[in-house]
Amino acid sequence: MQRIGLLGGTFDPPHIGHLWLGETAHDQLNLDEVWFLPVGDPPHKAGRKITAVSHRLQMTQLAIQNRPHFVIKEIDAKREPPHSTISLLKLLTEQHPNTEFWLLIGGDSLRDFHKWIEPDGILDYCRIGALPRPGSDIDWEILDTAVPQLKSKVDWLAGPTVDISSTEIRTWAESKGSLFYLLPPSVIDYIETNTLYSIH
Repeated sequence: MQRIGLLGGTFDPPHIGHLWLGETAHDQLNLDEVWFLPVGDPPHKAGRKITAVSHRLQMTQLAIQNRPHFVIKEIDAKREPPHSTISLLKLLTEQHPNTEFWLLIGGDSLRDFHKWIEPDGILDYCRIGALPRPGSDIDWEILDTAVPQLKSKVDWLAGPTVDISSTEIRTWAESKGSLFYLLPPSVIDYIETNTLYSIH
């Protein structure tokens, strides 16, 4: 069985927090690869302005290019909406039957896992690799009631945490703040070249 970590997201832009989660999970869960899966049409961000998926795919490819165990997969970017984790996992399981999957998320996402589409169904297809995030206290009483099997499916990751989000980075970029040490240099160059996030 191949062991694969799944790191989905909008990646608008991909930042050091995404990369650190993938690296930590790869090492501690003994994963063969971590697949970065930019989503084309995220349902939880309906009505918000999102950078074109072509840019987000290119930025993600640049972000991971120096780590051979990081792989970009375009399946979630190019399939027809609506997009959800459960429908993606069904597709991946059909395409890769001899694979054990871990869904890689931060503590804030785990805290809200009961609000996801079909959370119980998600756990039929994968385990969860979770990295704690500052300020994301989890109410297990709520989660145990809503998703009884969740706790037994979580593999906690240890190590430093990075309290950063793509939303914060976009806001910072629009105020002309420096992006160094927040994003890989290649991603910063791409943002500047393509005048994304109001950078000129």
